[in-house]
Amino acid sequence: MIWIPITVAAAAFQVARNAAQRSIMGGAGPWGATLVRFLFGLPFATAFAAVAWISTTGAVAHPVPWFWLCCAAGAAAQMGATAAQLVAMHRSTFALGTAMQQSGLPFALVWGALLFGDRISALTWSGGLVASAGLAILTWPRGEVVMRRGAVLAGLRSGALFAFSANCFRQASLTFDPAHPAASAFVTVMIVQALQTVVLTSFLAVRDPSALKAVAAAWRQSLGAGFCGAAASGLWFTAMTLTPVGAVRAVGVVEMPIAAFAGKRLFAERLSLLQIVAGLITAVGVVMAALGQISP
Repeated sequence: MIWIPITVAAAAFQVARNAAQRSIMGGAGPWGATLVRFLFGLPFATAFAAVAWISTTGAVAHPVPWFWLCCAAGAAAQMGATAAQLVAMHRSTFALGTAMQQSGLPFALVWGALLFGDRISALTWSGGLVASAGLAILTWPRGEVVMRRGAVLAGLRSGALFAFSANCFRQASLTFDPAHPAASAFVTVMIVQALQTVVLTSFLAVRDPSALKAVAAAWRQSLGAGFCGAAASGLWFTAMTLTPVGAVRAVGVVEMPIAAFAGKRLFAERLSLLQIVAGLITAVGVVMAALGQISP
């Protein structure tokens, strides 16, 4: 059951990383803020991977083609997901942008069934529908909460891509060294972030050099985002190597109240009572889906 506190810690680090990225998005844009996660996270990811690998007795690498394919596919999906999530946060609120990311649960079920041959129970599908309904209520614009055009679509796109990347990373970690999940997870994070750093830096150098300058100018905040991002990714990957993605996502819903608290303290954001209730409905749906997914 150690994957549960690992998941909670991952969620806390992820909220901290998202807050740091959101604060620099105005100057760097969504792709520049996305690069922060990978570029400044890579040194930390490399250090974490080195420590994990050296301290793990009997660790053996298995970099087969399937591992590299899963890393590449997951890296591309995660880049798109991060940019979409930042857009959703920018066009709504920090807490709601985080909540919309939780739409990754029903998408995870669909990807698992279609691409990875998962057997999905009726309880799991029901939970996915309940969670989706809660998210629809939660993200519906009302009152003092500003929901600009495109926020919901960006949030749903983020959830779909995060769900796909999570399944890819689980497959990669299980392939690299299934006998040592923590070491395998942190090495996978390092390789994925290296791929993402090279690709996204090259893209921005050609398409938007000003974004690179904005990222460099915000290096102090970026270092914090990089550390939190590398720590979160390593912990998420470890948890997903220890247990199915659905169960990890269920416990990961703790990210929502953490994000709501952070949004209130850092960005003076507020949620209505109806949105709080909708968040609870979403959490119930996520738990239902996870229970159905892990039950025999």
